[in-house]
Parts: sequence; C-alpha cells; structure tokens
Amino acid sequence: MKITSRGIGLLVGAGLLLLLGFRFGYPELTLLGTSAAIAVGCAVAVAAWRPRLQVERRADPDRVGRGEPATMALTVRNNDRFRSANMIAEDRCGSRPVPVPLLRLRPGRDTTVSYPVPTHRRGVVPVGPLRVTGRDALGLVVVARAHGEVAQVWVHPRIHPLSAVPAGVARSMDGRIDRVPHGSITFDSLREYVVGDELRRVHWRTSARIGELMVREHLDTSLPRLVVVLDDRAAAHPVLVDGVAETFESACEAAASVVAAARREELPVALVLVVDAGGGDDFLDRLAAAELRTAPALARDVSDGDPFGSASTAGPAGDPLGAVLNRLRQQRLGDTLVFLTGPGARDDLGQLGALRPAYPSVLAAVFGDPVPTVGETTGVRVLDVAGGAEFAAEWDGVRRW
Repeated sequence: MKITSRGIGLLVGAGLLLLLGFRFGYPELTLLGTSAAIAVGCAVAVAAWRPRLQVERRADPDRVGRGEPATMALTVRNNDRFRSANMIAEDRCGSRPVPVPLLRLRPGRDTTVSYPVPTHRRGVVPVGPLRVTGRDALGLVVVARAHGEVAQVWVHPRIHPLSAVPAGVARSMDGRIDRVPHGSITFDSLREYVVGDELRRVHWRTSARIGELMVREHLDTSLPRLVVVLDDRAAAHPVLVDGVAETFESACEAAASVVAAARREELPVALVLVVDAGGGDDFLDRLAAAELRTAPALARDVSDGDPFGSASTAGPAGDPLGAVLNRLRQQRLGDTLVFLTGPGARDDLGQLGALRPAYPSVLAAVFGDPVPTVGETTGVRVLDVAGGAEFAAEWDGVRRW
C-alpha cells in the first residue's frame, strides 16, 4: 500500500489544521482537520479491500518455434458475492505490460483478454502475474497486488530441414567393418524359450544338446548414434548485438535441426552442453532455456537418461570444455559427434582430434567466424557457416563424411 502525494498533502494539512484549531481555539479548523483525517482513513479502508479474483491463463500453444505465432488467453473472474471489481489491471508478458480492463466487473462475472506472445527471440517467455491496482475515489491511496500464477511459453530454436543423418558403423567381434545407413542385426546371445517367441528364432542345435528350447537374441550394433555438443560458453561467442549472441542462436538452431532429424529417423541422439544450462525435460526445452555461461560449472549430459551417469564431472577452473571432451572420450556415446561453437573457440578445435579413436566421424561447425578454415583440423571436418540455414545446406553435403 502506498499513499500518493495528494494523500500525503491532505494528511499533513489535516495535522496542521488540527494543531491550529486546538492551539488557538478555532473549531472550524478542527472540523476541517478531522474531516481530512477521516477522508484519508476511509481511503485506506477502501484500498485495503482485497478483491476475490480468479485468474486463469491458457497459452495456445505453449511451445512454439522461433517466429511462430502464439496467443495467451487470460480469464479473470470476480468471485466476490456482493462487490463489483472496478480496478486497473496489468498483465506482464515478458518485459511488456498488457492492460486488462476490469471496470465494473460484477460479482460472478468474468472477462477474457487475448493477446499475442512475442516469439521473435528464442527463450522462455514468462507471462504474469496479473497486477491489480486499487485506489480510492479521491486518489489518496494506491495498493497493487499480484493475482494468479506465472505461465511460461517456450520458444524453441528454428528447425531447418535436414535430408538425412550420418550413416552408422557396423561392428563385429573383429572391430569396425563398414558403414550402413540404417544399422544391421548381429547375433548377441541365447536364452530360454518363452511363450510367444517365434519358432524361427529357435536355435535347434543348442536346444537338442541341452534338452531345452533356446532362442537367439540379436543386437543392432551399427545403429547410428549421434552426439551433439553445443558450446554455450560466453568466450566462444564474444560478439553481442543488443545483448544477443547471434552465433549462439545459430548454433542452437543447428543443434535443434540435428536432434529433430535424428528423432524423425528414430535414431538415438544425445545432446550435451559444455556448461550446464538447465531447462525442461525435452531436448527442445533444453535448447530454449540455454544461455551463455561465463563461470565453469558441472559438465553434464542433458539428454534423456544421463549417459554421463549420476556423477557429473567438473573440469579445471576455466576449462569446462576439457572436462566434457574427456568424459565423451571415456564413455563413447555414439559413432558420430557434432560440435557446434562460435568464433571464440577457434583455438579449441585442436582438442577434438583426441576424440577420433572413440568417434569415427567428428564434425565441427563454427558460426560467424570471419576467418574461415580450409580443409580438416586434426582429422576433424570443420564447417564455417554464418547461420542455421547455411549449416543445413553444408550438412547435406557432408553427412556421409
């Protein structure tokens, strides 16, 4: 609750009138001072009344791609049984205020306001709470209260279509033998027959030897597995335009495009951020919540089912990238690794060469670097691209490198 300048002036005037009236014996001044004090007291009582408002929000949709339309529908209902709501309300959509008319909202009635949610920038847009401002008729006291919960609209990175994903690497007991586009089936083990198993999978020679039906188990050892590493270090994206690193936004679009393509082909994919960025449970929610980080933090995988295990590792001070690469080399999460970074990490590309024994295919994409690199760096294919669309075009040309 806040007393306005008019209320302060009236309250000071009431005190002076009462003082002069009692001091010099003027009942008229005393009456005026008492009336002014009563007016301020009534204003406080009126402003202190808390309306019984029920606020509901519904985002349509609550998850969109960058630049796609999204609408927030706000419904305010007056649950008071006797009094009408006659106030000024304002909703918050990101950093933008949205006026909500609550003039003469009768008991039991509701009003609905719809407005667009800005989706021009990737991120999580907070909407709410509804801020209701109540004041008395004379404008002496103002009180502002928050109603309703804060909703979130997830603005995912823009996804560029990729025609294909990298080929898998077929493996046998003798090691890697070739590449196949969709994986192959290899014998893995034998187990006892259970009702429902196909008879064509029964291994009759072993069954005859031990006297029980044994069934062959197969394993797809060459199913392509992708690991996408997004460099979210502030040092890797040093150029900011209006507080936004466009190279990082492009890297997020490239990561979302690779993840979407892998999911479309129903292939395993892991998304790893150099510095933990938090976010939701979904890949795209993680990318929507990703931010540039300056301090080294736990290097953690953020995909479904943490392949790094529960014990995340922290690298040396100032070197979270080294910790992530060491753990990737130890765990061998896939056969194709895609490293997405900015111009500030050009000198760090040499560290990717150590991943070649664990990952047959390693691709690095550097966004927005004015000094392009020709050819390969330490056995790693390097792409110099300006944005997500250019990355998609280059990806289609090297997807089977």
